[in-house]
Amino acid sequence: MVRVFNEIKQANERLRAEFPDVEVIDITAGLPDGATAEVLFGGWGPNSAAAVDRGVRWVQLSGTGIDNTKAELLAVETVTCARGASAVPISEYVLAAMLAFGRGFPQNWLAEEPPHWNFQRMQTLAGKTLGLVGLGGIGTRVARLATAFDMRVVAVRRTDTPSPIAGVEVVASLADVLPIADHLVLAAPGTAKTRHLLDAAAFAAIKPGAHVVNIARGTLIDQDALRVALDDGRVARASLDVVDPEPLPAGHWLYSHPKVFLTPHSSWVSGAFFDTAIDIFCANLRRYLAGEPLEHLVDRSEGY
Repeated sequence: MVRVFNEIKQANERLRAEFPDVEVIDITAGLPDGATAEVLFGGWGPNSAAAVDRGVRWVQLSGTGIDNTKAELLAVETVTCARGASAVPISEYVLAAMLAFGRGFPQNWLAEEPPHWNFQRMQTLAGKTLGLVGLGGIGTRVARLATAFDMRVVAVRRTDTPSPIAGVEVVASLADVLPIADHLVLAAPGTAKTRHLLDAAAFAAIKPGAHVVNIARGTLIDQDALRVALDDGRVARASLDVVDPEPLPAGHWLYSHPKVFLTPHSSWVSGAFFDTAIDIFCANLRRYLAGEPLEHLVDRSEGY
C-alpha cells in the first residue's frame, strides 16, 4: 500500500475519499511514532524535514517557488510543485495594482471637498504597455487579463518559447522591455540568476514614471536602487507583495515611503488556493499510482 504524509489538513478528507487504497497520514500535529511513507504532500510545515527520513521518495510541494524550501526536501529523489495553483489570485492582484495606479487610488479617494468636481487625473490601462518578466503560469494569466484590457503586452522569458497567449510579444532581453513599459510586472522565480534583476542600471533604463509590481520574490529588486528611483521620480509607484528580507523589520523605509504600496506576501491568498493545489496533487498522485510521468517537476539546477 502506498502511504502519503500529508501536511495540508484540508486535503485529508478528499485524499481518503478519492484514493481508498492509499494510506493518508496527517502529520500537521507531528509524525506518528514509527510511521513511514513514500510520498509527502506539503513541504512547508515544521515536520516536513523529519518526514523525508521516513522513506519519502517523492515530495509534492503545495506551492511553486523552491528558494525557501528546506534542503532536506530538495534532496529527495523526485520533487514536484503546484505550479499555477496561485495564478488566478495573483493575476487579479496585479490587475488591481495596475488599475489603482492608473486611476490614482487611494490618493483620489475624497476625505474633504475637492477644488473641482467632475475632474481627477486618471488614466486607463487600455493603450498602455505591460512589461512582463516571466511567462510561466502566473505570467501567462496576467498577460491574458491584460490583453482583455486592451493593453500591449511585451514579455521576456528564460527561453525563446513562443507565447501561449495570442498578441503577446516575446522579446530577447529585459533591456528591450525597460524603456517601453508603463507597468513592469515581475513574475520570475527567485534564483541566483534573477537576484537584483532590477538594479541601479535597470532603473536608469526604465521608462520615466513607470509602475513596478513585484509578486515574485523580493530578491529580484535591489531595494536601495529602488529607493533612489522612487525618490528621483524615475519610478512613480512600486506595488510590492514581496520584499527582502521577509518578514520586513519594523521601521524599514518601505513601510513609510509614500510611493510604495506594500502587502505581506499575500497576493496568492484566496478561498480556492488550497483546492487548486490539492487538485494538482491528486492528478499527480493518479499518475504516480499508474506508473506514469509526473507533471510540474522541479529543476533543482535551475532553482524552480
